[in-house]
Amino acid sequence: MSKLERLLNLTAALLDSARPLTAAEIHQRVPGYPEGGASFHRAFERDKEDLREMGIPLELRPVEWTDPPRDGYLIPKEEYYLPELDLERDELAALHLALSAVRLDGIHGLEAMWKLGGTPEYEGGLPVTALAAIPADDNLVQLFAAVVERRQTSFVYHDEERSVHPYRIDYRKGRWYLTGFDMLRDAVRNFRVDRIEGKVTTAEPGGFTKPESAPGLELEPWVAGGESEIIAVLSVDHDQALSAVHHVGTEAVSRELPDGSVVLELPVRNRDAFRSFALTFLEHAEVVGPRELRDDLVRWLEDLAR
Repeated sequence: MSKLERLLNLTAALLDSARPLTAAEIHQRVPGYPEGGASFHRAFERDKEDLREMGIPLELRPVEWTDPPRDGYLIPKEEYYLPELDLERDELAALHLALSAVRLDGIHGLEAMWKLGGTPEYEGGLPVTALAAIPADDNLVQLFAAVVERRQTSFVYHDEERSVHPYRIDYRKGRWYLTGFDMLRDAVRNFRVDRIEGKVTTAEPGGFTKPESAPGLELEPWVAGGESEIIAVLSVDHDQALSAVHHVGTEAVSRELPDGSVVLELPVRNRDAFRSFALTFLEHAEVVGPRELRDDLVRWLEDLAR
């Protein structure tokens, strides 16, 4: 039995119970847990953490009429289930328009309208055609599951084998991005999902501990392009170093020099955007490498001066 199935069984048991269930009762009622007491408690502690991380209101309450007193676990139905929305006709129409106008490739949303009161009729019976389609990559489902279950994920990216602790998935500017700790780079990195080569593979659940504040996608303009990635080396003088580091983050600092200047290493997939960023520091910054990026900047400045 997979961990996801066990979590579903645990959630169902705690929702259906009329009173809090002790750990021993959960061990007896919920399939999928190890037989040994110590092994069960380790697995149950991880499951409790996962449920709370997903926003499920798992509560610890006293179990009545027990001697000695015991505590048990319960998911309050009033906090778990959404209340009746009771949408007005114009609200249903607006929701239907949104579901019709934006479509996630391969996924249909209009069926959910029937659970909210049906689809409204429009004057003249004119159908609403999709105005935009959000792409759905074949690897998305597995990546979402890896984020939820904290599974180490492996895939090929820019011809390199990457092993990543996936933190979150975001949709930005028409693309899906995975944010996670890249073990090859020993740092948090963003990966464009449609640039993953081949299939994603995942390890066992609970393979890493997610940070309390998992970083979200904050793509700088020079990262959001579609060009082949290169690592730009930018030297910034001491009087502008603090501002530069505040903008790009301390993880981009490659070296701090005795005079207070810093050397930054930035992944670049949009050279025009990187050039604009470097020029904001005027004479206080220098593109050190790679040579092709430095030469591009020199040529651009020479053309501008003519």
